[in-house]
Amino acid sequence: MNIEGFYEENEARRESAEHEFGDQWTDAAGNHYELAWVEATGELYLMIEPEAPITEDAFGDYTTGQSVGGLEVRVIATVLTFSELEDRLAGWAEASSEPNSLSWLASRFPGA
Repeated sequence: MNIEGFYEENEARRESAEHEFGDQWTDAAGNHYELAWVEATGELYLMIEPEAPITEDAFGDYTTGQSVGGLEVRVIATVLTFSELEDRLAGWAEASSEPNSLSWLASRFPGA
């Protein structure tokens, strides 16, 4: 879904604090993603740039940046506390700069 639809779907998202976990995440094709967590809903989501080609990500979904509202958003997990999120993302800063870093992220959130 596009970023505008994401926020329109649930006003709590728009009004919530968000924590960002880098914008250098990549898939096997080299597309760049940004990772963020919405405090009010516990949603951890990825955003991809609109000009990115269609590819399969580490979560088994096909993504494309051809979204009407600009950035495409995909919720990959719901984590209710920041403490749990920090534990599950320990080492993210180093991991996100590695090639195909979405595979590292997928290993932290199996079944996403």
